[in-house]
Amino acid sequence: MNFESSRAKALDKLNYFIENNLSDYSKLRNFDFGPEKRTNVSCLSPYITHGVLCEQEIIEKSLNKFSFSKNEKFIQEVLWRTYWKGWLELRPNVWSDYLIELNKVREEFKNDKNYLAAIEGKTNIGCFNKWVNELKKNNYLHNHTRMWFASIWIFTLELPWQLGAEFFIQHLFDGDAASNTLGWRWVAGIQTQGKHYLASEWNIKKFTNNRFDNINLNENAPPKVSEKTYSIVKKDFNNKNIDNKNLLVFDNNLSFENTDFQNHKFEKIYIISNKNENRSIKLSEKVIQFKSLLIDDQKQRLKVHSIDCEVVDISEIKNISESIIGLYPTVGENLDYLNSNNLKLDFLFRKLDQYSWQYCNKGFFNFKNYIPKIITTFN
Repeated sequence: MNFESSRAKALDKLNYFIENNLSDYSKLRNFDFGPEKRTNVSCLSPYITHGVLCEQEIIEKSLNKFSFSKNEKFIQEVLWRTYWKGWLELRPNVWSDYLIELNKVREEFKNDKNYLAAIEGKTNIGCFNKWVNELKKNNYLHNHTRMWFASIWIFTLELPWQLGAEFFIQHLFDGDAASNTLGWRWVAGIQTQGKHYLASEWNIKKFTNNRFDNINLNENAPPKVSEKTYSIVKKDFNNKNIDNKNLLVFDNNLSFENTDFQNHKFEKIYIISNKNENRSIKLSEKVIQFKSLLIDDQKQRLKVHSIDCEVVDISEIKNISESIIGLYPTVGENLDYLNSNNLKLDFLFRKLDQYSWQYCNKGFFNFKNYIPKIITTFN
């Protein structure tokens, strides 16, 4: 497992996967053969999360290789994050409520022995301990393993899902507010009320190629219950006038030269970093470093294109006196900082998001019916 912090290396990883492993993706994608055997999945999510690679270019390359019918499952997985982000944009209070709940359970469990054993990989469940160490070492887990991990955390170890979601986002290179929070809610049974995900010994054995034995789990736990419901909030995703503006680029859009706005001549581009002191969830040093290196890579690529740019901390935005506009950072820590510090900005939205988010008002199975329409529009 090696995630190098550059767009060039991300493109190499994408091209290699398309040429060598995409053909077997649908058949093998649910298997976790271990961190040294990841050829059955793309491992592109850290780059998609940070906008180093965009969904359209990944889908376009896959369709140049195989037909939509052969690629359908891969394309669906690429667009899962687009869907989750759209779903959360329409219900932003899910994120703010999560942070409130997290602060409460964080205090309650700070000295809890079971919680401390879980985050240190010292439980009585061998596969879980292995995954804790893998997460901390590689800052990545196979998607199927994330489901098992969350289920064990919630239903066997009986720990709050909010703390598990925090643990993931602290250590995952691809952690983001939408996919992480909503994924944990889904496993718990409160994202789709009453429908939870229960890990089972047979399933883990099958899809890890029998790498683990004696997996004693609670396989009959009821779903968690939440009395909260969230109505859709109407939001304006239309782009504002960008004439004679300076542009703010956050760490979810780190490939400006590949965006919808690449041909617009901004006065200057400010690439925004966000240190731990500004965050509600403190990220591990490795995740902060990964973000920092991706930001520096974006800066160097902009300079190659003779674009005036500068990396500044999010706390310095208030000191930028010039007229500014930002690429939309999506619901999460960056937007929270802007709102909590009363930094009112106009934003630019990706065309993919503007178009796709209208179909995020219901579940993913409804959204995926529109995927052919989405990719026809953008590819």
